[in-house]
Amino acid sequence: MFDTGGVTASPSPSFLNAGPDPGTNPGTDPGSVIRRLSELIRPVTFAREQTLPVLEPLAPLLADGALTRGSLLRVCGIGATSLALSLMAAGSRDGSWSAVIGLPELGLVAAAEHGLVLDRLALIDAPPTRRSAELIAAVLDGVDLVLLDARMMLSGAESRRIAARLRERGSVLIMVEPVCSMAPVIALSQTSRTRTSTARTSMSQAAGGWSPDVVLTVAGSQWQGLGEGHGTLRRRRVRIDAVGRGRAARPRQLEVLLPADQGSVDVID
Repeated sequence: MFDTGGVTASPSPSFLNAGPDPGTNPGTDPGSVIRRLSELIRPVTFAREQTLPVLEPLAPLLADGALTRGSLLRVCGIGATSLALSLMAAGSRDGSWSAVIGLPELGLVAAAEHGLVLDRLALIDAPPTRRSAELIAAVLDGVDLVLLDARMMLSGAESRRIAARLRERGSVLIMVEPVCSMAPVIALSQTSRTRTSTARTSMSQAAGGWSPDVVLTVAGSQWQGLGEGHGTLRRRRVRIDAVGRGRAARPRQLEVLLPADQGSVDVID
């Protein structure tokens, strides 16, 4: 665990063993630990592929059946953190580094249960507001999959700069909002053209100045496993609504088990 001027990072064992550069003092710069992490893993994360894989049950939610590099996703609703972690799982197993910025309630056990490889995961405390944009940009320099607490406050200009850095570096940024800040972004009874226009406006308004490429809303959560008044919560059935821009503009809807009996996510038989 590193605490540098209000920025705390819990990197993987390989990063801990690497140690700081000779002659440097990590405590003098709140972003030094993050930059060091990015420098160490950049050779691992550099790739020519235009997408990062997702678990098969979640592929129908995305236009390419995968996460497009340089894209911004917003995930909201009860179960949003579980969905975001599940979206990162396949890429993590495939060799990509991942990072979580903020979300102090998230622990390593939950990350592991959703399929993330802990040796390539960094948990980073939310920094002071004045350093948030700098921290996020530094992480995007070297990490493929970044999960961001949507409660972190950024200006519109900072959001646009981070979005530009995201496209330049080819990472994927997933904003997590445990409670949706507005009503569902689409009404399925609307015409296709009106529905898409409404969704685009709602996406921008709901994301606090960000302009996400895809918005995933978790709804209709129903736990199963208690039986007749006793037992153990084993799985949760959820509905996920997806809408986006460009090739992702067509609204999509999917029901899955999140988590399933064995954790992570699974299709409904």
